[in-house]
Formats: sequence, C-alpha cells, structure tokens
Amino acid sequence: MRILVVEDDENLLRQLSEALTTAGYVVDQASDGEEAHFLGDTEPYDAIILDVGLPVMDGISVLERWRRDQRNMPVLILTARDRWSDKVAGIDAGADDYVTKPFHIEEVLARVRALIRRAAGHASSELECGPLRLDTRTARVTVNGSPLKLTSHEFRLLDYLMHHQGSVVSRTELIEHLYDQDFDRDSNTIEVFVGRLRKKIGVDLIETIRGQGYRLHHDA
Repeated sequence: MRILVVEDDENLLRQLSEALTTAGYVVDQASDGEEAHFLGDTEPYDAIILDVGLPVMDGISVLERWRRDQRNMPVLILTARDRWSDKVAGIDAGADDYVTKPFHIEEVLARVRALIRRAAGHASSELECGPLRLDTRTARVTVNGSPLKLTSHEFRLLDYLMHHQGSVVSRTELIEHLYDQDFDRDSNTIEVFVGRLRKKIGVDLIETIRGQGYRLHHDA
C-alpha cells in the first residue's frame, strides 16, 4: 500500500513517514500544498495524510481541488486541537476522517488502516481468503493457522491482493501501489514475488489472468 504524507513540520513528517514505513507502507512525502496537489493528482495513492495548515496552498484548498478533479483516494486530515472550524471545513471538502494535534502515531496508523479497509469494501481488520488470513493490525499472515514468514515486498504484494481479492489487478497497478515514485520499477519483479508467494502459501489462490494480471480468489 502506498501513502502520501503531507506535512510542513519536518520532525512530524519524519516521524509519520518512519512509522508508516515500519508498518509496511510505501511512503511519499510533500511539505507544501502545491507539491501535495501535484502528487495526489498524478500518482495513485491508497490513502493520504494531509495537514490543513500548509505553505503555498492550504490543505483544504488542496483537498477541494482533488475532489473537484474526481480524485477519490481516502484522505485523513491533521488539524490543530483548537481549530474546530478546520475539522468541519475538511469534512465538507471531502476528507474521510481527521486527527487533532497533538496525537499518538498509533492512532494515525489505526485510522489509515481503517480508511484503506473501507475503501476496499472490508469491515474487519482481519482479511480472509480460503485458508489464508492477514491481520492488518499486526501484519501477521497465516495459512490454515500456521504463521507465514514473508519479506517486506512479499507482504506488500499479498496485502494489496488481499484488499482487492476477487478483482483482477494488473502488473502496472501493483507496481504503482507497491513502490514509491523514485523506485526503479520493473514489472518482472512482480512475477518473481508472485512466484515466491505461491510457493510459500502452498495453495492455489493467486490466479494469472493472461494479458491482464493477477486475481486472488479462494476458488482459483
């Protein structure tokens, strides 16, 4: 899953980015509204964390422009505790949730997980596909109850497929959502990771749709 963090406070930007990276997300950063608008308008993010008080262009204006341009990714806004009007303006502009500063990083992580789950149509934090289970809170994966040890890239690939199970996901979509904007993207690496996952899972859940991509399906 790929996240954009927009925050002009360097320390907070670093803390959020490090926590999200540790949690298994791919993270892009922006420190002003203009850069944020450009990235959100041109890159496919699974969720965006957006500070309201930004230089060049404020967060509310950025969000309004995204929604006006039909950019529908989940957005979590960060607001100051004493600015209730920012919360109202943010929700009215199209924000999906908000967190007030100061906050605990774990709360932000939990809200991001929830936004991504809901956007993919899942209510539970535990995703299931046949004998496969993925707990989004702990990043724990099991097959028939037995823990599965995955590399970070393998986990991100499986996590994306689990969130979109039943749908055909192209190699291009996987590359866009598994790597940041500076990564040297190569579709062949996706095939390698899919092959490794199939061996580790041990059951035939990942189906190759010729000329289109992959589908995770318990009837595959």
